[in-house]
Amino acid sequence: MTLQQIRFLVAIANNNFNMSAAGLRASVTQPALSRQIRLLEEELGFDLFVRNGRAFLGLTPGGERVMRHADRMLQEAQNIRAVSRDSRNARRGTLTIGTTHTQARYVLPLALQRFRAAYPDVEIHLHQGTTEQIAEMAALDRIDFAMATGSREAFRSHTLLPCYEWHRRIIVPQGHPLAQVAQPGLAQLARYPLVTYEFSFSGPDSLYQVFSQAHLRAKVALTAQDSDVLKTYVRLGLGVGIIADVALEAEDFPALVSMEAGHIFPAHRTWIGFRRVALLDGYRTEFLQMLAPHLTREVLQQVTASETQLQVDALFERVEIPVHAPTVEESIPTVRQ
Repeated sequence: MTLQQIRFLVAIANNNFNMSAAGLRASVTQPALSRQIRLLEEELGFDLFVRNGRAFLGLTPGGERVMRHADRMLQEAQNIRAVSRDSRNARRGTLTIGTTHTQARYVLPLALQRFRAAYPDVEIHLHQGTTEQIAEMAALDRIDFAMATGSREAFRSHTLLPCYEWHRRIIVPQGHPLAQVAQPGLAQLARYPLVTYEFSFSGPDSLYQVFSQAHLRAKVALTAQDSDVLKTYVRLGLGVGIIADVALEAEDFPALVSMEAGHIFPAHRTWIGFRRVALLDGYRTEFLQMLAPHLTREVLQQVTASETQLQVDALFERVEIPVHAPTVEESIPTVRQ
């Protein structure tokens, strides 16, 4: 049995049992891939895959058991390489992050600027997508870190660390009737079409639920993943915007007017995660600390010693999580009482 055979096994399973895609992923021809899998099966004494002719349809029960160990083997091989880098105080490598547009556009730039200054020879790869797309990248082990808000259930194999909390804000164009109201209520918002994120309408704290509990109906004009897109359509008058406070910048004003919405909608928490069995080497640890200073080396040591997400969550009950204000809060005009 070789580590290469294990890597081929995982590549096939992670590419929906498509041999061509797995071969591309593993940088090997399809015949060579099939031959190595057959050699592995002969050594183990049972089939790993359910087959229909030459096509692979899925894993056999024995294959499923082997896969659980195979994932860990490959991760431990990466951990050994990380130990090697740490022992050599390595300052070269890659840092790959899967995240949403809002985090990539408004939250990560300062941390990555600092990181790049400290590690100029580390390549940074930033992949933007929906939470579902980020979860797929994480499942295929294509990213070092996943960063998103909510949807923790999609990352059960990852350790999730809280980065910061944020609130929604209401935005309208100058001249809008709500522009003179310091704290609009739900009944006032219900009179107007809304422009907001797609994820705002799903989950236990969704806009739909908040309106429903008040016996009101949310009128949806437009949803999108991109904060800049939402602000564009608010400026065009399509509706009242409800967006993350971190997505507001000084240049958005005076065309827009911003109002607090914390009295209506609950706070949200953005997290960053990595595979539970992964070893955090030197520069990845420093990146986390540049992004979220409360993730000190001592805290991260306790995190890596934790065996479950429940233990990690309990740890952060004793750690103060910062509230991430708008990036240029002091210069953002807001309606005040």
